[in-house]
Amino acid sequence: MPVPTPPANSAASTAAPAASTSTDESNTLVMGILAYLSILVLVPLLVAKDNPTVQFHVRQGMVLFVAGVAVWMLGNFGYMFLGMLYPILSLLNLGLLVLSIIGIIHVVKKEQKELPLVGGLAKHLPF
Repeated sequence: MPVPTPPANSAASTAAPAASTSTDESNTLVMGILAYLSILVLVPLLVAKDNPTVQFHVRQGMVLFVAGVAVWMLGNFGYMFLGMLYPILSLLNLGLLVLSIIGIIHVVKKEQKELPLVGGLAKHLPF
């Protein structure tokens, strides 16, 4: 008795989702990393609107970006009047850098952990 063979298109249909899944994972990884790289947070904000994992990291990245802009403005405009703030602003910039690196590590590990000080604020963003 002959053994039935599966249809030719069944192998192709099972291979396509696997390829698209790995593409989706790499896209999520890239967009998640971009979320923590300053102004580049706008790319995943606009491109990956329907991905909840990316949006989680975009919210935190947006808080870090706004905080970085605020520190930059204080540094540029406040330095004329309050030169003693420079060491404090440098420490704030270092702290923002460390939080960004921690966020990128969470993206690479595929975790959705809140960053210290940032996660609580990021929950309240409306997008």
